[in-house]
Amino acid sequence: MSTQNSAERQSSEQPSAAGDGVAIVGIGIHPFGRTPDRSGREQGAVAVRNALADAGVAWSDMQFAFGGSHSAGDADTLVADLGLTGLPFINVYNGCATGGSALISARNAIASGAHDLGIVVGFDKHPRGAFNEDPATLGLGEWYGSTGMMVTTQFFAMKIQRYMYDHGISEKSLALVAEKAFSLGALNENAWRRKPLTVEEIAASTMINYPLTQYMFCSPGEGAVALVLARADRAHRYTSNPIHLKSVEFRSRRFGSFEVYSPWASPEMADGPTVEASRAAFESAGIAPTDIDVAQLQDTESGAEIMHMAETGLCTHGEQEKLLADGETRLGGRMPINTDGGVLANGEPIGATGLRQIYETALQLRGQAGARQVPGDPKTGFTHVYGAPGISACAVLAR
Repeated sequence: MSTQNSAERQSSEQPSAAGDGVAIVGIGIHPFGRTPDRSGREQGAVAVRNALADAGVAWSDMQFAFGGSHSAGDADTLVADLGLTGLPFINVYNGCATGGSALISARNAIASGAHDLGIVVGFDKHPRGAFNEDPATLGLGEWYGSTGMMVTTQFFAMKIQRYMYDHGISEKSLALVAEKAFSLGALNENAWRRKPLTVEEIAASTMINYPLTQYMFCSPGEGAVALVLARADRAHRYTSNPIHLKSVEFRSRRFGSFEVYSPWASPEMADGPTVEASRAAFESAGIAPTDIDVAQLQDTESGAEIMHMAETGLCTHGEQEKLLADGETRLGGRMPINTDGGVLANGEPIGATGLRQIYETALQLRGQAGARQVPGDPKTGFTHVYGAPGISACAVLAR
C-alpha cells in the first residue's frame, strides 16, 4: 500500500471518466451475530472506519456515500459519528438487496465520471424472532398476514418441495448444505454461528416447515459491512491488490414467477429474477459461470442455496445432488460456495448481507481468508442475493 498521504492522493483535479472501471480498494466489517452493547449505527461506523483504514484514506476523502439499513435507522445518520463533511450521503433501502442496490448506485456514481472515490455501507440490528413485516408495505391486504402467509418459512418449504420433486434432490442434500455452512462459520471469526453441526444433528433438529428443519434456516441478526470504491485506473493509489467490480446487476420479478409474498401462483411458470440478474451480470462482465473460482449465494435456508446454484448458471438443475455428495461446493471442491458460512452461519442483517458477500469474495481474491481460504489462487468471484418481493442482485469480481 502506498505511504502517500491520503490528502495528497486526493488532488484538486475534477472527477472525470472512470477509465477502465470501478475497483474495491478498502473493505471493513463489524462481526455478525448479537452485540447487545452496540447499536446498529455504531456497528456501521466500525465497519466504515475499518474500510477507510484498509484503503489508507480518511472519511474527509470520501466524495459520496450510499448506505442502507432495515431496522437500525437511516444510514446517513452515520455522519454524526464519522464527521460532518457535507458529502452527499444517500439512503438506500431495497429489502435483502439493499447492499446490492447501494453498490450499484456507487458503481454508477464512479462510472459516470461524477466521482472518483466513495463508500458504501450496510448495517442492521434486528430484534430476536422472525421478521415481522406489514403486508401493507408490500401492497398486500391484511388478510395475507392474518392467514399466516407472511410467515416466510412456508414459502421456502413449498418452493423447495416442488424443486426437489422436479429435479431429484434428496433431504440429505438439504442437511449437507447446512453442515457445510456451519463448518465454514466455525472458521470465520466474524460469523455468528461458529459451532459445527453434523448432518445427523441438522436433519434431526425441530421440523419447522417440511422438509426444512430448524438448522436449515437462517435467523435475523446484526452486523455491518463497508466498502471503499475508486476509479479502477487510480486504484493502486490506495491498495496494492484492488478487486475489480466487473459487473453488478439487479432484476425484479416477472409475471409467472413464484416469489416471496406472492399472493397467488400463475399457471404460466416463468424464471425468477435470479436467472435474469445473474445472466446479465455474467454477460456484462464478459465472464462465464464456468470461469468463477468462488461464489456467495443467498442461502436464507438450505434449499435456497441448492436452487440458486442452478438459477445462477453455476450448474444444471438436478446436478446439485451429486455436487453436494461429492463435496464440490466445499473449500477444496471445484465450486466453493458460501465460504464464510453464508446467511446460515452469519445470520441475516438485511442492510449488510449483500455487502458481506462482496467483503468475503474480496477477501478470498486477495488471498486473505485465513483458515477458510479457497486453494488454487482464486481470481474471479460471484455474489448473489435474493429477497422479497422477488428481487435479485448479482455481481462479478476479479483481480
